Amino acid sequence: MNLASVIRAEQELLLPTYDRQKVLFTHGRGVYLWDSEGKRYLDCLSGLGVNALGHAHPAIQAVLKKQAGRLIHVSNLFFHEFQAELAKRLTKISGMEKAFFCNSGTEAWEGALKLARALARGENSNGHKAKWRILALENSFHGRTFGSLATTGQAKYRHPFAPLLPGVAFVGFNDVADLKRQFDGSVCAICLETIQGEGGIYPISAEFLQAARDLTQRTGALLIIDEIQCGLGRTGKYFAFQHYGVQPDVVTVAKPLAAGLPLGALLTTNRVASGMHPGMHGTTFGGGPLACAVAIEFLRQVDGLMGHIRETGDYFRKKLEGLKTKHSSIGEIRGMGLMLGIEIDSAETAKSAVAKLLEGGILINRTHDTVLRFLPPYIIQKKHIEQVIRALDAALASAPAKPGRTAARAGKLTKRSQAQ
Repeated sequence: MNLASVIRAEQELLLPTYDRQKVLFTHGRGVYLWDSEGKRYLDCLSGLGVNALGHAHPAIQAVLKKQAGRLIHVSNLFFHEFQAELAKRLTKISGMEKAFFCNSGTEAWEGALKLARALARGENSNGHKAKWRILALENSFHGRTFGSLATTGQAKYRHPFAPLLPGVAFVGFNDVADLKRQFDGSVCAICLETIQGEGGIYPISAEFLQAARDLTQRTGALLIIDEIQCGLGRTGKYFAFQHYGVQPDVVTVAKPLAAGLPLGALLTTNRVASGMHPGMHGTTFGGGPLACAVAIEFLRQVDGLMGHIRETGDYFRKKLEGLKTKHSSIGEIRGMGLMLGIEIDSAETAKSAVAKLLEGGILINRTHDTVLRFLPPYIIQKKHIEQVIRALDAALASAPAKPGRTAARAGKLTKRSQAQ
């Protein structure tokens, strides 16, 4: 099949849920992908953070081949040897005590919401009114199932499917005063991403996260943290919340966990886990032997990459900061480790930059219209970062200047110089 025939077949047979780039990938290795015409691409998106070890990683391939020849699926009515081992590794690195495995990030998030409601009902079974309200953050994104949508703080995702899960209210991002105003004894959970990913690479503030922790501990509500995109090494620590010294009650992970196979997990404490009993929640495919075996190997590999992630992440950010001094179209640079975003002053310029990098054989994407998002594999090297910076420099240099932009930029630089 060639690209044109695939496009025709999809237009005829698939629901129109994706606006795909017109590229047909056939294989990959390391940080590179190749299309059907033999063109090579440097992958700085890693399948939206999924392919954190790059493509065709030899250790992952070895586990896949071995386990696929032994056992792929048995269902959760029976035991297999890998779930407990994977849970042991995940709880150890997260500081949690219990795990539940599912298929995706949105499923993990649904499970976390059910945990919050179930625990609140169980702890208030003596006639007291159960806590049931959920506070989520504006600009957030937690997935596309109904509960996840209900807690996603962007109306464009919720509106077509309303009415959604009741009892959810949205707090201004990093607005501590708004959080305190909306929080009361009826709240069973505060839900947030440590770094808003789809929303534009916005890290939570230390003040806000600590306030959320203090409020929930005071009433017994849960602090639920979504690390589906920023967790499992992406920021240079196993979990982004570990940069803040705050321990949540529940954390959800998914994207890179099984190196491309569908696998998500929620991790929690013994207290929270006590709210669940057999039959209250489950999954057909989640936590199967193939995905869990691969996930164990993924975590082994990440153990040896943490220093490299921090080093290359710092290097990438410094290079982006250097680029900012050359281009007035670049605003704020945000993120941690190898999860970085740069704000561009117009959606048109950002869209053009993504297209020009794609044409030049580099994959990134645009989120929240004006943010260029970088989620490269953990194995990326400085030479690859240099290639991205050169290409982005050229792409932004060729963008048409907006009227008054140069003068305004010059004025800012002059004021900065005078201040120094």
